[in-house]
Amino acid sequence: MLVSAKEMLIKAHKEGYGVAQININNLEWTKTVLQTVNELKSPVILGVSEGAAKYMGGFKTVMALVKALDEFYNVTVPVAVHLDHGTYEGSFKALEAGFTSIMFDGSHYDFEENLAKTKEVVAACYAKGVSVEAEVGSIGGEEDGVIGMGEIADPEECRKIAETGVDMFAAGIGNIHGSYPANWKGLNFDVLKQVQEATGGIPLVLHGGTGIPADQVKKAISLGVSKINVNTELQLEFAAATRKYIEEGKDLQGKGFDPRKLLAPGCDAMKRVVTEKIEMFGSKNKA
Repeated sequence: MLVSAKEMLIKAHKEGYGVAQININNLEWTKTVLQTVNELKSPVILGVSEGAAKYMGGFKTVMALVKALDEFYNVTVPVAVHLDHGTYEGSFKALEAGFTSIMFDGSHYDFEENLAKTKEVVAACYAKGVSVEAEVGSIGGEEDGVIGMGEIADPEECRKIAETGVDMFAAGIGNIHGSYPANWKGLNFDVLKQVQEATGGIPLVLHGGTGIPADQVKKAISLGVSKINVNTELQLEFAAATRKYIEEGKDLQGKGFDPRKLLAPGCDAMKRVVTEKIEMFGSKNKA
């Protein structure tokens, strides 16, 4: 059931749980996530970076794939297809292709330009009933070539961007994309509280969900985070399970080289991760 992310996040924010954004990279990712959330009766946001969309054959191919799988697996839970860290141009292209949710990441522009461009994206998305996410203070780590060092957002800038009418808001609170270094200081909950107050209780987004300890994630949810992004962990687990299968020589037994058999352990590993996250975030049976 393809929908905008707006209603699922308002419900999550009100009831005190988080919705997982699971980034998809291909057919295996998409079908595994959809089947798992359907079994767990959990809403989900399918994140698609511009790099992933290009790899998969464009925004239209992504939408065609998700729609067809949603129908084939008789998915009854709410599913949003969300552009992750979209450029200004990419935001309009994804909107045109039928994405149900858009993140315009203007955090690398100076603040006034980020604000102006966010307003334009919001206006275009609202005309189509599509939800919008904005960002202030770039998230650390690397995402499709955009590198940030885990900046801490300015609550006053957050307030101004929130006033554009965005449905969800990503603010840097010390979180980073990818794996966390050993000397990571943890999330800055004081800034999280300030951002939630400054933005008037809008659902907040936690980027870089891989590697943040469960207790910190749960505390962030209690302070207004309603969407948590997960990507790297699925990639690592998929790769580890595939490597194990090959190292054990299973691809050389019978028809073990058939991609349906070769990729099955990776999909099982991803299913375990998605299940763990949904249980940790509290969205099981919330669809």
